[in-house]
Amino acid sequence: MQPEPLSGPLAAQALQQFRAGSPLVHCMTNDVVQTFTANVLLALGASPAMVIDKEEAAQFSARADALLINLGTLTQESLRAMRAAVLSARCADKPWLLDPVAVGGLTLRTEFARELLALRPTAIRGNASEIMALAGESGGGRGVDSTIEVCEALPAARSLAKTWGTVVAVSGETDYLTDGERAISVHGGHPIMTRVVGTGCALSAVMAACCALPGSVLTNAAAACAWMARAGEHAEAKSAGPGSFIPAFLDALWHLNQESLI
Repeated sequence: MQPEPLSGPLAAQALQQFRAGSPLVHCMTNDVVQTFTANVLLALGASPAMVIDKEEAAQFSARADALLINLGTLTQESLRAMRAAVLSARCADKPWLLDPVAVGGLTLRTEFARELLALRPTAIRGNASEIMALAGESGGGRGVDSTIEVCEALPAARSLAKTWGTVVAVSGETDYLTDGERAISVHGGHPIMTRVVGTGCALSAVMAACCALPGSVLTNAAAACAWMARAGEHAEAKSAGPGSFIPAFLDALWHLNQESLI
């Protein structure tokens, strides 16, 4: 199964739907990236909300258009709130995305991530090491960083997608997404995106929002990757380094349009 490149017109169409719908995204994400994640969603036209109390999280996830579960700064308290939010989202038939940050290297998050798999995430996004670890395979990981190439994780991604009926995205120099049958590749971005905190976590939030759009979850999730990659390229060209990259990146997302995607 060779991945097919995402077409520009499909990415542009998804962006138009995204901005028209302005999805409300319940972000249960790590403490380090909350502000950046919210700003990325706002720049693209979505509405972010960070609701973390267990009772409120369960109530809100049923009202939001999509839910993001990011395990970056997992605690026992946040674990219980995340579980409640996922169960509520499932009962309300709302899409949710799992970002298994640093799974494989630490016991609590690894066991919890595998528990969440049984609750059938609409999509999963991680780096190659995280996806391989989530699939029960050995992979090289160093905290949130991957030490293996995306291509090495493709069989694990396909297996996860088929087993759990989900879309799996493996992030890297080229992003790879699969539903177990089809596969899409998205190339682009810039290495500087790995030198600022939060681009991967923010991509997960955007991808979660895209799961609420009409049409193919696989195609819409791939569109999220394309938007972030293209904005990263535009921002790098206008910035002098990581410090100036972040505002340039938010501006690039704000100005993203059909012409820049096709």
